Amino acid sequence: MVHMGHDHEGHGHAGHAHAPANYGTAFLIGIGLNTVFVIVEAVFGVISNSVALIADAGHNLSDVLGLAVAWIGTALAKRTPSSRFTYGLRGSTILAALFNAVFLLVGVGAIAWESIGRLMHPAPVAGTTVMIVAAIGVVINGITAWLFMSGRKGDLNIRAAYLHMVADAGVSIGVVIAGLVIVLTGWLWLDPLISLVIVVVIVWGTWGLLRESVALSLAAVPSNIAPEKVSGYLAGLPGVAGVHDLHIWAMSTTETAMTAHLIMPGGHPGDAALAGFVHDLKHRFGIVHPTLQIELGDAQACALEPDVTV
Repeated sequence: MVHMGHDHEGHGHAGHAHAPANYGTAFLIGIGLNTVFVIVEAVFGVISNSVALIADAGHNLSDVLGLAVAWIGTALAKRTPSSRFTYGLRGSTILAALFNAVFLLVGVGAIAWESIGRLMHPAPVAGTTVMIVAAIGVVINGITAWLFMSGRKGDLNIRAAYLHMVADAGVSIGVVIAGLVIVLTGWLWLDPLISLVIVVVIVWGTWGLLRESVALSLAAVPSNIAPEKVSGYLAGLPGVAGVHDLHIWAMSTTETAMTAHLIMPGGHPGDAALAGFVHDLKHRFGIVHPTLQIELGDAQACALEPDVTV
């Protein structure tokens, strides 16, 4: 006998506090502020002959595109399911996070290439101009990061946007320091060196985002859910003699689904008991879309037993 248990109390996510449902205003403000700043920074980067400033402008441009992609992913995730896309387009948030991670790494690769060339052939830099423009960037990126701070732990897509802005603020701080030291010492090589240091910091911070977004895109169990604990919980339920064919995967960057077969020789536990199972799966593990198949164990063995996924 088969019974499907679903959580209709609302959407949650894997063990984290809820992120606000709509970040449209945050995306709009972030994209607008950063677009204006990219233009200003690029112009003054050319005027001051600063590769660090130009690199920062290029990095900010990549983040404007990244914010746009994250916004699109968030909007698509709200589309209603269809006969073809039965989960709707919730998975687009995972693709957006993956795109952002890859795009950021490609962007810092270009920055590193330019910085190495400038390190080998230092050129005069207008340090004061660099400091002023980069300081403005610290403020703009800091404000934008703050807009996404509340959702950074509960949504990988929002976390990607947040990390982009924090990385930008860090880049700008580094450029301010480089400009100050250049003014005081005349060390022209410091401009590209700071850029390379910033590249290393960004790559270090982005690697985890890339790894997790790739894993989720391949239907991996979200990193904050231990499948053995879920299996242990199900196996310990009253009347359950065995658990197999357990699958846990992310439908989006905020919603987790699960399917499992429960062997219950004593008979169907009843709708009230199943509702309790569903409630516990949500509040203990953040699984908001569970499907449980009940098997009485008195007929032909399930073709999907034994379990090979845990």
